[in-house]
Amino acid sequence: MSSKKTLFDKVWDSHVVEHIENGPDVLFIDRHMVHEVTSPVAFLGLKNRGIKVLHPEKTFATADHNTPTINQHLPVEDPLSANQLKALEENSATYGISYWGLGHEKNGIVHVVGPEYGITQPGATIVCGDSHTSTHGAFGAIAFGIGTSEVEMVLATQCIMQAKPKSMRINVEGSLSRGVTPKDVALYIISQLTTSGATGYFVEYAGQVFRDMTMEGRMTVCNLSIEMGARGGMIAPDEKTFEYVKGREFSPKGAALDKAMAYWETLYTDEGAQFDKEITFDASNIEPMITYGTNPGMGIGISNDIPNADAVEGGAATYQKSLQYMNFNEGESMMGKPIDFVFLGSCTNGRIEDFRAFTSLVKGKKKADNVTAWLVPGSHQVEAAIKAEGLLDILNEAGFELREPGCSACLAMNDDKVPAGKYAVSTSNRNFEGRQGPGSRTLLASPLVAAAAAVTGKVTDPRELMETV
Repeated sequence: MSSKKTLFDKVWDSHVVEHIENGPDVLFIDRHMVHEVTSPVAFLGLKNRGIKVLHPEKTFATADHNTPTINQHLPVEDPLSANQLKALEENSATYGISYWGLGHEKNGIVHVVGPEYGITQPGATIVCGDSHTSTHGAFGAIAFGIGTSEVEMVLATQCIMQAKPKSMRINVEGSLSRGVTPKDVALYIISQLTTSGATGYFVEYAGQVFRDMTMEGRMTVCNLSIEMGARGGMIAPDEKTFEYVKGREFSPKGAALDKAMAYWETLYTDEGAQFDKEITFDASNIEPMITYGTNPGMGIGISNDIPNADAVEGGAATYQKSLQYMNFNEGESMMGKPIDFVFLGSCTNGRIEDFRAFTSLVKGKKKADNVTAWLVPGSHQVEAAIKAEGLLDILNEAGFELREPGCSACLAMNDDKVPAGKYAVSTSNRNFEGRQGPGSRTLLASPLVAAAAAVTGKVTDPRELMETV
């Protein structure tokens, strides 16, 4: 067997506590993030069995899914949400876990605050009861979502049993065109592979496009790995990664940093290492993307028309049902379609770079009268930066308001629900039927495409507005 290892192999193999013959690996977990939705039953399991949390210092709790994004200083009105938030606070106190609840300066979306505070580190194994945990793979970590019973297992043992996935490398070579963002790269890859194209694989993203990306852009791409069926996605750490991590609250310092760096610098795929599958794309083929259907794979370049059913994998009947739900037709252009809501935020696009991009396009313009816009920072750190950099003044001048941090309209577990039949251009990660509210219709897009829609009131190519800058 070849001694050449992929990045994925290096991190995975170094965390295997025990290999079960013809079965899963017992994998040690360095960081466990918990939130209010998938943890209450796990904590109840510990209580019923009289078990403690083995490593409370490796577990971090934040409230995000059920939190309101206005008036966070007031009691949460929805009883289910209020109960889940209270349960997380009480469980964290009982088991000695740091808890960043509503009103806490570190509160925010779990996959935004993890990197911000240096909890996310290269070469780590990171899990959370949330499918978009793959975000943290941007740092060269193995990060994936787990179910509630697995949350309980990690709390109790700091380990998880997992079959080792196959490996895939996705290369995107060349340079991105103007107006094309990391979100567009991810949506393009998913449109090419479909939502099941990476099922059973752990993906490493490689090539010039990812080397050129900022850490925030890499997080957006890794976040969406799950939407093509992958177990997770990762990018080899480099100088950008190391500079981002250094100096953050939970990052190693002094001699510990020197030791960590010695390990981090080994985290790359060896020349000649074999992947189970490898795919290469040309960056020049990617333009600003938008989805037109009810899964993230149903996406097109914004200048293209909605495909005909015979050109799409997966069956004409399912395809027609999706278009019927969206009230779209084969062969139509997406450009000029009227929209009702714009959502900027989520663990996909709720970082400061996303707000900078959105603001750059709306500057000097006005929000369209027919658009309700929800601009939701991913954390208080992002919120503070929006204000400190003067972005809020520009947004307010253009008719936009800023909400308080949280998952918001990404999944409508809170008050931010898109009404039935309404269209939302959303920077989030999923456009399933009813994901943003019962009967809502979601068009996934980048912050630039969202900004263009917000000021024109319809689906618009952001490059048209960038011409005038």
